[in-house]
Amino acid sequence: MTLSGFLAYSGALAIAAAIPGPQIVAIVAQAMKSGYRQAIWMTLGMVVGDVLYLAAVLAGLAYIAESFTLALIVIKWAGVAYLVWLAYQYWTADFDIKTEGTEAGAGGRWRALTSGVLVTFGNPKSILFYIAILPTIIDLNAVTIFDVFVLVALTATILTLAQLPFVLAGAKARHALKSPRAVRLMNRSAAVLMGGAAATIATRQ
Repeated sequence: MTLSGFLAYSGALAIAAAIPGPQIVAIVAQAMKSGYRQAIWMTLGMVVGDVLYLAAVLAGLAYIAESFTLALIVIKWAGVAYLVWLAYQYWTADFDIKTEGTEAGAGGRWRALTSGVLVTFGNPKSILFYIAILPTIIDLNAVTIFDVFVLVALTATILTLAQLPFVLAGAKARHALKSPRAVRLMNRSAAVLMGGAAATIATRQ
């Protein structure tokens, strides 16, 4: 794979990552609800999900997504159901802004990480991007181990950098609100955002 190919891939991925979608909305909602630490772990989960989709396409499994088999349908609706459950949790939460960090243990980190993976898996746009862009850049039958490592590193770096500003924005909005009423409003706004992300994925073909 040539340098121009890597640059073309990086540019296309950066543009796609910066476009607001259900993943960005979920990150903002997580940051507003639980602070930047949990949102960062969710972001890492989304990066893991994207890398797994990238690996699947590089392994020659693109035809699975093109035919949108029952397995992918189940994954999509599992992601939607999980987002709806998160929205319900956010809506009914009785959260004190002073308790930030109490969910930052191993259990909280793994929940946020898993949330990120499920959000990515539930969004068909993610794998469709790799199916559309990779064949125009490389020959999937001639990809080398070095190409795989570079593509994975580029994907992880670009997605993290593109999503980090939304983590910080959501966390900043969270800290701007101090009263119990404002915190309740923030939690319910996060629930609406998460529900909107679920609706977007559910209606997207």
